[in-house]
Amino acid sequence: MRENSVKRALKDGELQLGCGFGNFRSSEIPRLLAAAGMQWAFVDTEHGNFDLETVNDICRVANLVNLCPIVRVADFQYSLVARALDSGAGGIIFPRTEDPKQLEKAISWTIYPPAGIRGYGLAPNNADYEALTFTQMIDHYNGNLMRVVQIESVRAVDALDEILSVPGFDTVMIGPADLSISLGVPGDMDHPKMIGTIETIRDACVRHGIVPGLHTRNPAMARFWKERGFLFLGCSNDLAMLLDRASENVRTILKD
Repeated sequence: MRENSVKRALKDGELQLGCGFGNFRSSEIPRLLAAAGMQWAFVDTEHGNFDLETVNDICRVANLVNLCPIVRVADFQYSLVARALDSGAGGIIFPRTEDPKQLEKAISWTIYPPAGIRGYGLAPNNADYEALTFTQMIDHYNGNLMRVVQIESVRAVDALDEILSVPGFDTVMIGPADLSISLGVPGDMDHPKMIGTIETIRDACVRHGIVPGLHTRNPAMARFWKERGFLFLGCSNDLAMLLDRASENVRTILKD
């Protein structure tokens, strides 16, 4: 079975680049993103338009081209987490995390007993049709799944040490849009409140041995935070990247 190369690389302190993916219902997109050099994409079922069948198709192709598909679930619900994982997700993003007890319960949904409570529903295609035992499958998935926590509010920042003390997850991915709104500076990613809060979250992650991560709006923002120690780094999404490039093409063609 495939090792989760993103999880391994982050443990080794290597930068891993990705993006959001939740608009274009095409399994060709994972091949394109992998060819562009990205290592992961978060398949967005919180704000995106994908249903479970689309998530399944995307995850299957992504795994074949070694682009780790990490599904952002819409809410803290066992069924959303379990069905995404059984569809081939390489990990789960838990959005709007604020309650350490809720997070601890949710992480248990991603782990097979006795350490967790995930129900066993793996099919042969989850193992690329290898002849594996239950124990081999359980050990592989327990050890290879990415578990990502989103910090997106002042309330979450206030509970940061408690959240980061919950065992079993790999990385934080800061959600800057909602965080900026919560801080009272909506959309101002360069505001001192935003810069200071993101640095506070990063420093807390380092203290707790958690990989610091952030989703950014554009390459300039991504470079800024790459230089400040963020390793799990997202930039833009499928819709925005197409719009940016199409707009650039039009401006170039029409330029006098």
